[in-house]
Formats: sequence, C-alpha cells, structure tokens
Amino acid sequence: MRFDVVTLFPDMITAAASYGVTGRAIEREIVSLSVWNPRDYTHDKHKTVDDRPYGGGPGMVMKYQPLHEAVNKAKQSGNDKAKVVYLSPQGIPITQALLSDACNVSQLILVAGRYEGVDERFVKKDCDEEWSIGDYVISGGELAALIVIDAITRLLPGVLGHEESAQQDSHMNGLLDYPHFTRPEQLDGGSVPDILLGGNHAQIGTWRMKQALGRTWQRRPDLLKNKNLSAEQNYLLQQFKSEVE
Repeated sequence: MRFDVVTLFPDMITAAASYGVTGRAIEREIVSLSVWNPRDYTHDKHKTVDDRPYGGGPGMVMKYQPLHEAVNKAKQSGNDKAKVVYLSPQGIPITQALLSDACNVSQLILVAGRYEGVDERFVKKDCDEEWSIGDYVISGGELAALIVIDAITRLLPGVLGHEESAQQDSHMNGLLDYPHFTRPEQLDGGSVPDILLGGNHAQIGTWRMKQALGRTWQRRPDLLKNKNLSAEQNYLLQQFKSEVE
C-alpha cells in the first residue's frame, strides 16, 4: 500500500513514520510513504501557500492552487485509483471499520491542513472524503495523518509479528479489549487472575470475552447499543454485571 501526505512539514511526517510498526513496514516494503510540500508548487518568489480569508476574520487560509498541484503530482507518481482524504475536524469520525475499508485502497493521499483551514473549493474539487480523528482541534493535520498511517499499516498482512494481533485490538469486533497481564505473577497492585494461569484455553477465551463485554459496558456503553450480541455474549455480560454489582 502507498501513502502520500501533502504537508507543509514533510520532515515531521518522515521522521515520525520511521519508528515502530510503520517504520518496519516501510523497511520491508509492505507500505511506501511519499511527502509533498505545497510550497514546491507555488508560482511566486515568496512561495506563498496562504492568504487572508474572504469576508474577513482571523487567521489565514491555505490557497487552492499549491494544494491542487501537489495532489496531482502525488496521483501521477502513483495510480489513477488513489483516494484523496482531507484531514479536518469537520470530517466523518475515523472508526476501525473505516480504517479496515481503507486497507483495500492501493494509494491513499492524506492532505494535512494548517492555519484556519483550506480553500473550500479544494475540498470540493480534489478530495474524495474528509476524515476527523475526534471532536477537537489540533494545530495541523500532520499528527492526524500519522495516526491514520499507523492505524492502517498495522492492519495489513505481514506487518505485525503475530497475524492475530490486530484482530484482537479494541474496536476490531465492536468491543473494547480485555485486560492484559504479564510477569511477575504477584504485585502490590494485585495478582494475575487464576484462570489465566491454568492453561485451559477455552476457559481463558470465555473469560476474555466476558471481560471485553464488561469493560465495554463500563467505559463505552454506546458501543453496545450498535452491536447485536449473541446469546452467549448476553449471558457473559449479565454474569459480569452481577459480579461487579
């Protein structure tokens, strides 16, 4: 899979993406990453990428032409099936399901805005979708782009050390993850649950499902409203509720 990021701070993207899961995936050529600076596609000596907003108001707005040409260059370097996404607090919320669907795209072009935003004509004409990482505002889309790249990369075959790792993450099955424990067995903060020490994988699987259901009920009950639980899952959730109450 190919990622392209249109950004005024290309070094920020390449430096951060060189670490961890994404960095290893790039080294192994499972994914590729290219960055495109709109300043390289300006036509004035000052390399102007922003201007004052029509109608007045604070801040500056990124200009259409440099963004448009940067996206076109990214498309020309890749393929004609690229998806262009503008990262914006006004976009649709990013979910695990959306990221899973994005794994089927061969080239994803992420546009990182700055200042007060970008010219709306660029969003309408050049972008396929707008995505948001949450109901808050950050200084630019670079961090959002890095989040998207990392979250998608870990879902691709061959990226993680264990093929089932991503499938057991929070939100993959509509639930939060179950609690995890490692050595030592005894700590001042408590002990590892006995069931995890017995080696009965069927019982461990049932316990983990109950904990995932219970944790979701406690922390994100909204997720359960949209999930059709099986009879076994309903039974385990009721067990969890009775134990904590």
